[in-house]
Amino acid sequence: MSPVAQGRAGRRAAPWGRAVRGLAGPLAVVDLDAFEANAADLLARAGGLPLRLASKSVRVRALLDRALAAGFRSVMAYSLAEALWLADQGVEDVLVGYPTVDRPALARLAADPDARQAITVMIDDVSHVALLERAFMRSGVAGGPPIQVCIDVDASLRLGVGSLSAHLGVRRSGLRHPEEVVRLARATERTGRLRVRGVMFYEAQVAGVPDAGPRGARSPLVQVMKGLSLRELSRRRPAVVAALEEHLGRDVLVNGGGTGSLQQTATDPTITELTAGSGLLCPTLFDRYEAFTSRPAAFFGLDVVRRPTPRLATVFGGGYIASGPPGTDRLPRPVDGSRLLGSEGAGEVQTPLRYPPRRTGPAVGSRVWMRHAKAGELMERFDHVHLVRDDRVIETVPTYRGEGQNFG
Repeated sequence: MSPVAQGRAGRRAAPWGRAVRGLAGPLAVVDLDAFEANAADLLARAGGLPLRLASKSVRVRALLDRALAAGFRSVMAYSLAEALWLADQGVEDVLVGYPTVDRPALARLAADPDARQAITVMIDDVSHVALLERAFMRSGVAGGPPIQVCIDVDASLRLGVGSLSAHLGVRRSGLRHPEEVVRLARATERTGRLRVRGVMFYEAQVAGVPDAGPRGARSPLVQVMKGLSLRELSRRRPAVVAALEEHLGRDVLVNGGGTGSLQQTATDPTITELTAGSGLLCPTLFDRYEAFTSRPAAFFGLDVVRRPTPRLATVFGGGYIASGPPGTDRLPRPVDGSRLLGSEGAGEVQTPLRYPPRRTGPAVGSRVWMRHAKAGELMERFDHVHLVRDDRVIETVPTYRGEGQNFG
């Protein structure tokens, strides 16, 4: 997002800022106009393919419901315990995006035929198969459907060979080639207790890497990397899917994409569904993409408690730092043009902010609005979030944390 756009985001905060003026900070709000516009944009970019909602990027059940009502078809959970909880709340199709070794949750899944129908677990190793088989045998429930699994296939880009090779993308599955995927599928369906529902390819080096640098300049190297990644996947992904479907004798679900890569991934005819989540809230890490317009929807407000100098204002709280490699891009960002101090950053209890020359900082008792670097992680800091439209609070709803749910 350009500095001008950031200024617009700051001014947009004013109407709903008035809506929560009488409430103590720190507090979190979601701008429903921006959220709904973002949902419509994601659905349009999916090009008619079913769109699965990545719950880790939201972590508020009321917002999951709003996205599903807007047209998202299903949910990708980030833990099996979460998937079981969502299924209990009525979500009918939950794909767990990561493998699990949570034995109590596996036992619950195996013992509940309804949960087996609603939930698909992720695997990429025969060890995962062994855990699922053991849970099924110990459940004592012979009837009902098999446990559904999805095979995670590495979608990263690898260049070169041997010591000169480079891995571009996240470190997920160790499976890359058709014969490896078929081998795991054969082991999975050996006893009939488990059934392969599909495969997932998450191209994080395309979906999660901004097109422009911090100053807004387009990065040619990023464009080259993304182009190479998409071309390589356009050859390898169909080969994996064709081999798997030939082995199984049936069509399979093929999941891919992310907020930053929906349009590109949707062009692959092999793909049967896409996943996105962060684009609903548009945190700061999603400001510099060419494929879509970032409409910030999630903000948190911190109250000024000190004025060390005319250009400094200290707010209460603020140490909401995003996961990933340490760096300034993981820090929260004020929307009013102030900056965190390099010597203190975002504090555990208080955060000092420096204002530009010839500008006086806000008075004690004022509120400063900020944005998180990631989407759902912000909600782990709050029990409730205020859903606002213009200058009104439409609804105050619990986050996962507010519902007493902690999935790691």
